Amino acid sequence: MALPAPLRAVQHHLRTAQEHEKRDPVVAYYCRLYAMQTGMKLDSKTPECRQFLVKLMDQLETMKKELKNEESITQEVVGNAHIENYALKMFLYADNEDRSGRFHKNMIKSFYTASLLIDVLAVFGELTEENIQHRKYARWKAANIHNCLKNGETPQSGPSGMEDEEEADEEGASGFSGPGPSHYGSFRGGAPSENYEDQGFGAGPGPGPGIGFSPGPSPSGPPSGPPSINYNNIQVPPGAHAPANTPADLPPPSEPSKPVPTPRTMPAVDPALFNAQPQGGVQLSADDFTRAQKYCKYAGSALQYEDVSTAIQNLQKALKLLTTGKE
Repeated sequence: MALPAPLRAVQHHLRTAQEHEKRDPVVAYYCRLYAMQTGMKLDSKTPECRQFLVKLMDQLETMKKELKNEESITQEVVGNAHIENYALKMFLYADNEDRSGRFHKNMIKSFYTASLLIDVLAVFGELTEENIQHRKYARWKAANIHNCLKNGETPQSGPSGMEDEEEADEEGASGFSGPGPSHYGSFRGGAPSENYEDQGFGAGPGPGPGIGFSPGPSPSGPPSGPPSINYNNIQVPPGAHAPANTPADLPPPSEPSKPVPTPRTMPAVDPALFNAQPQGGVQLSADDFTRAQKYCKYAGSALQYEDVSTAIQNLQKALKLLTTGKE
């Protein structure tokens, strides 16, 4: 069934779900859940929208039954960690390519997909300021690099030039359902106007038939403009690798017979945690246990991508919280 025009704002979230159907069903599920919750806010009354959303609910219910043994579906905190880690990996992969001066369609797609997955985090509650910054920056980079390549220009790495362009675009800018006017023009509503079907940018077909589903927490809706942010202060950890199955059009190494291994910088382990025992008098609240559980789930999710550094950092946070009651 074709996506009704009033629901066009979620077309790329649905396309991302379709792309991850086999690669990562959890990502596909939550992308569709976001699309359904947002679609209910956009238009749930006109016959074509209602019919589409009912089919989407049916599809979600079917997926939920198929994934009934998946913790990322049955436990919200695990699902939140899964989507957030995946979005961050996409962001860091694209950012590393950008800062290395490797500009190509796959990194554009990774920036933009990261921003869509940050949208999806709204199903778990209000976005953090850090997530809002990453989303805004990722969409700007996707639009900026796309337009530069389209015009035969060499993009600038990093956030250089973002504030100048935003000042030029201040009039008429109206949120972030897609980057705003002028240089953002080809990204209005989402993807570049150029045909990037093979890169996942095109408006793909709507989800198939299929589900009564009780939606989770309502999303905050399409973002409506966070406060002004200094993008030169955004901290991006170096040395991250792409998530599993993320394509990369990388140039061949200059000496293929002598590959140079990429060193990993491991965080220092606090020796006090080796024989960690709860300190006397420490009273842990229910919220403390929830946060500790979340750190452990983040660590487990990071290990799915062989991200040892992030796993160690989160496990140390959980240990410190459980032994001292402090973060």
